[in-house]
Amino acid sequence: MLSASQLADHLAKNVEAVCRHYLSAGRRLGNYWLVGDVANNSGRSLYVHLAGQRAGRWTDCATGQHGDLLDLVRETCGLADFRDVADEARRFLSLPHPPLVDADRLPSRGSNVNDHASAAASAADRARRLFRMTQPLAGTVADGYLRGRAIQHGALHPALRFHPCCYYRDFATGVTSSYPAMIAAVTDDVGAITGVHRTYLDSAARIPRSIGKARVDTPRRALGRLLGNAVRFHFPVQGFVPVMVAGEGIESILSLSEVMPAMPMVAALSANHLAAFRLPTECIRLYIATDADAAGRHGVEGLSRRAQALRILPLVLAPELGDFNEDLRRLGPARLMASLRSQLAPDDARAFLLS
Repeated sequence: MLSASQLADHLAKNVEAVCRHYLSAGRRLGNYWLVGDVANNSGRSLYVHLAGQRAGRWTDCATGQHGDLLDLVRETCGLADFRDVADEARRFLSLPHPPLVDADRLPSRGSNVNDHASAAASAADRARRLFRMTQPLAGTVADGYLRGRAIQHGALHPALRFHPCCYYRDFATGVTSSYPAMIAAVTDDVGAITGVHRTYLDSAARIPRSIGKARVDTPRRALGRLLGNAVRFHFPVQGFVPVMVAGEGIESILSLSEVMPAMPMVAALSANHLAAFRLPTECIRLYIATDADAAGRHGVEGLSRRAQALRILPLVLAPELGDFNEDLRRLGPARLMASLRSQLAPDDARAFLLS
């Protein structure tokens, strides 16, 4: 029976076939396979090396997730037990498919553990350095970007900062450039910065409401240790948090914050990271802000199961449209509050919704 390292090795030798099977919504571009995410959504955030010493290694620029092809099989198939991952890999390897890419052998999985730990620590250090280089959000391009999305109070959140010239590298072409960026601090349960999320912006707009994201393949990227952590709003450090909201996107959570300015909230940045968010032990009720897509449902279900195991009551907040920022922009704050009032527990509606 093949070992884990041998399975990873065999998968890497058939890396393009693996990508075409498990990430069929993507496409090849040069020596990379590009797709939206591990849920096989369309896009270009996740890239897989198809050749060279890193063949089979992959990274999702939006979430910071990374790994080898066994990790990819686990994520795309939603498997938890390594035996199930190995069985699925063996099943795939027994299928007839051409060896599209003859990749170099990967390091042993034993060394990968140390490599991953070292890389994660280095990425967290880089994230902290980047956050120290930022400036307050108020009056910047990033503030204008949020105001153009009906988020008027973004500058009040210490987790959000601005970088006027943030480095950007196109992973497909290797070309580097720089753009203004909104920088969000990802923190752990004691308030320590473990990562950052960058939203690259187009500085050419002349009026705030027309400021959009930079015209690059992946205008949203994360860096650092994200698993279990999140971008936090109105969140007391080591404080008592009996009620809170958790969701994926920063703008969606900020939209909820516009009408519930005292409610502790977190943005986990992706469905997978939402499912893995470390919940406060003193939490009693958890509102999970969902998006109207399959990946969002995966995150909600995963976090709900974990909350129930901790005897925390999970309650879902659902938008009327695609997400809560779309509700805020298109329906307005009054309609958003009316929708939330019908979904919140009465005591929470009275305590947290604007009157």
